[in-house]
Amino acid sequence: MSTNTSPNSYTRSVIILAAGKGTRMKSDLPKVMHPAAGRPMVESVVDAARAVGCSPVVLVIGHGADVVRAHFAGHANTEFVMQMPQLGTGHAVDMARPLFERGALGEETLVLCGDGPLIRPHTLQVLLDTHRSTGASATLATAVIPDPQGYGRIERDSHGNFARIVEQKDATPAQLVINEVNPSYYCFRTADLFDALTRVTNQNASGEYYITDVFELLLRDGKRVSVVDAVPAEDVLSVNTPEQLAEVSRILEGRSAPATGVRA
Repeated sequence: MSTNTSPNSYTRSVIILAAGKGTRMKSDLPKVMHPAAGRPMVESVVDAARAVGCSPVVLVIGHGADVVRAHFAGHANTEFVMQMPQLGTGHAVDMARPLFERGALGEETLVLCGDGPLIRPHTLQVLLDTHRSTGASATLATAVIPDPQGYGRIERDSHGNFARIVEQKDATPAQLVINEVNPSYYCFRTADLFDALTRVTNQNASGEYYITDVFELLLRDGKRVSVVDAVPAEDVLSVNTPEQLAEVSRILEGRSAPATGVRA
């Protein structure tokens, strides 16, 4: 196989998880539709995915589905799949299986969370480039942050190679002190993703089907999982509370504010 394959020969899609209610937001509005810097936070995720050529954009919806549908109704190459009931992130992604089975997804698929509006196209491009250059079945971006509270931890083996993602609820005390975390930026060979999803179980502290289990399953299959420390610590924050939403809005507004200064 040639190693000089043009990026244009790839087709890529994205599945964005947007079904949650976000009970800590203290609002009936779907979590991902809360405005960050003046627009629904999921819109930033959609824009970043489109910027790296993803089509279709698949939105997994649930709570307040009509609100999300109405907002994106005029957007080209957008698909909606329902997750009801909501049985975890792996279950959410698997709701797109009918699209996969009819050939509506690309050869590679990004999986992103709709409540992470700090995502940047550059980060996704690094993820995609690493995925292709290493011939990986799955690739994830990680971040090293001072306070890993609330995030899945990246566990590595004695040689420093990726071993698994451990969700906080399932982590041992030794795993909880790991500072390399999972900000939920994933790229998969689409066929491998949906094959592995058939084997994900809910034998964990939450009783849910985790998308994060797919990586370990693929490793057991002898497939390559690549990891890139591509997410700056300041981009990791996702939104679970009104306070976090305000902080993310300030960061986004700071990015778009014009530079000021006085020339000598």
